[in-house]
Amino acid sequence: MLDTHVPGTADAPQVHFWAVPDLTGLDFDPLLAKLLHEDPVTRVRLPHGEGHAWLVTRYEDVKFVSVDPRFSRHAVRGRSITRVAPHFIPMEGAVGFADPPDHTRMRGVVARAFSVRALRSLREHAQDVMDRLLDRVEEHGAPADLMELVNRPFPLVMVSALMGVPEGDRPLMARWSDALLSAGAGREAGERAKADMGRYFTELVGRNHGTGQETLAAVLADAVDDETLTEHEAVGLAVLIQIGGAHAVRNNSANMVYALLTHPEHLARLRAEPGLVPQAVDELLRYIPHRNAVGLSRIALEDVEVGGVTIPSGDPVYVSYLTANRDPAVFPDPERLDFDRGYNPHVAFGHGPHYCPGSALARIESEILVESLWTRFPDLRLAVPEDQLRWQRGALIRGPETLPVIW
Repeated sequence: MLDTHVPGTADAPQVHFWAVPDLTGLDFDPLLAKLLHEDPVTRVRLPHGEGHAWLVTRYEDVKFVSVDPRFSRHAVRGRSITRVAPHFIPMEGAVGFADPPDHTRMRGVVARAFSVRALRSLREHAQDVMDRLLDRVEEHGAPADLMELVNRPFPLVMVSALMGVPEGDRPLMARWSDALLSAGAGREAGERAKADMGRYFTELVGRNHGTGQETLAAVLADAVDDETLTEHEAVGLAVLIQIGGAHAVRNNSANMVYALLTHPEHLARLRAEPGLVPQAVDELLRYIPHRNAVGLSRIALEDVEVGGVTIPSGDPVYVSYLTANRDPAVFPDPERLDFDRGYNPHVAFGHGPHYCPGSALARIESEILVESLWTRFPDLRLAVPEDQLRWQRGALIRGPETLPVIW
C-alpha cells in the first residue's frame, strides 16, 4: 500500500494516494482504519481516473451522504473520476447512475421480484440447491474445494434462476462477471464483458415480452411494455443484479466460511445454537471487509458540510461502508467478531436509495450455506494452513481463489 500525501492548506486538505492493496478476506485496509480515526472526511486519489475525490468514513457521515439529494450519482456520468477500477461497473444510464425519482421508479420494478411470497419460494429452492451441491461434495470426497463445488455455483444458480438465465448460459455469466468486477482484468476486458452482457440481456428480456412468467427477465419485459422502464434501463438492471447476485455473494459467503473456520469458538457456538445463525450472519456481514477500496462515487451539487468539512460543489465524494461498520461510536469494540451484538445497524448492503436490492436473497443464501455446511459435515476444517490460502488479486469484491477443506 502506498500512502503518501500532498500537503494541504486550510481550504484544501492533503490528498492520500491510495494504491489499494490486495488483502485477505478478513484483513482491514490499514489506510481506511487510519482515516476513520484520524481524518474521517479527507481527500484521496485512487489508481485510475483523474483528480482527487473526498472520502467519508464515519458511520453517521456515510449515512448522511448516502441519502442527501445534494450528492448525485447521475452527475458522475461522463466524468473521469479517480477510482479503483479502470472502468465503471454499471452500464451508462443504469440504476447505479440514477437519482430519485428515476431511481425510485427503477427500484420499484425490481421489488416485484422480491415479494414475501417470492422470497419464501426462493428459500425453499435455495435449500434444495444447497442440498444437491453438498451431495456433490460428499461424492467428491476430501479434500474438496468449496469455491468450486459450493460457493461459486450456489449464488450463480440462484440469481440465474431468479433472472431466467438458462443453465447452459451460466458459465458465460460467471466469466463476464469476473471480468467486470476486477480491477486487474483491464479496461478493455471489463468494457467488453459489460457490452456482451448488455447484448445478452437485451435478447433475454426481448424473449420474455408477454410470457407472464415470474422470472425477473419477464418482470423487466412487462415494465418495458407498460413504459415504466426503457429497454436500456431494464437491461442495466438485469446486468447489475446478475453480477451482484452471483459474484458478490460468492466471495462474501466464502469469506464467511473462512471466518468461521478460523474462529473455532464462534463456530462451536453456532453449532450448539443453530437459532443464532441469522444474528451471526448479520455480525459476519458487519465484520468482514468484503470489498477492496470503495464503490461508485457521488458528485456534490452544491457546497455541503459533512462532518465539519465543507465539500465544494462539483467535487466527487466516496463513502466507505467498511469503515462505517467499524465506527466505535456505533459498534462497541468494533474489531471483535461478536455474535451477541444485540444492536447491529450495519451498512454492509449500503444505505439509502442505493441499498442493495438483492440483500434479502443474499441473507437467505448466507444463512442456508452457514447452517447446511456444518450440519452435513460437522468436522469440516481447512485442508491447508491459513497462510497457504491464495486470495484473488485485483478483485473489487474480496474472496479466496480456492477454499480447500477436509472433514
